[in-house]
Amino acid sequence: MEYYNYIKALHLIFIVTWFAGLFYIPRLFVYQIEAFYKPSPDKEILGKQLKLMTKRLWNIITWPSAILATLFAIWLIVLQPIWLEQSWMQVKLVFVALLILYHLKTHQYYKQLQNDDVRKTSNFMRLWNEGATFILFAVVFLVILKSAINWIFGVVGIIILGILLMLGFKIYKKIRSKNPEA
Repeated sequence: MEYYNYIKALHLIFIVTWFAGLFYIPRLFVYQIEAFYKPSPDKEILGKQLKLMTKRLWNIITWPSAILATLFAIWLIVLQPIWLEQSWMQVKLVFVALLILYHLKTHQYYKQLQNDDVRKTSNFMRLWNEGATFILFAVVFLVILKSAINWIFGVVGIIILGILLMLGFKIYKKIRSKNPEA
């Protein structure tokens, strides 16, 4: 069992890189969508570069990190199956399932944008960008507090933070409409 902590460390490293990809990819989607509506030649130049950046981030960092984080998590559970009996772990696994669904939906958006199939607005992607943040907060509070109840306070805090972010987003949108260079 002395290698347990090495597996746990690798799991955490790949969680960090997975979330890094999930945090950055919707921001690239925002730029791709905005570039799509620019006049030529900006549309083509920016679109090509942003597609390449998105492809590399998604396929070289985000997907491999998601797979490795999941494999190391399964390995940890195999070594410590007692964790599955803990209520906080059961709630955490619900959030992990939500994270996987978020990842798969983000993959769908990725494929659409790679094919110049723009179905969402840049404002939608700015909001979508916060989805991984909510999941991260919930999971971190669950893992640190190891309580299926106390994590709720952390999630309530992130919901309040989300409301404040949305208010800030609306204020920024008004400022940007008055000054596009802001």
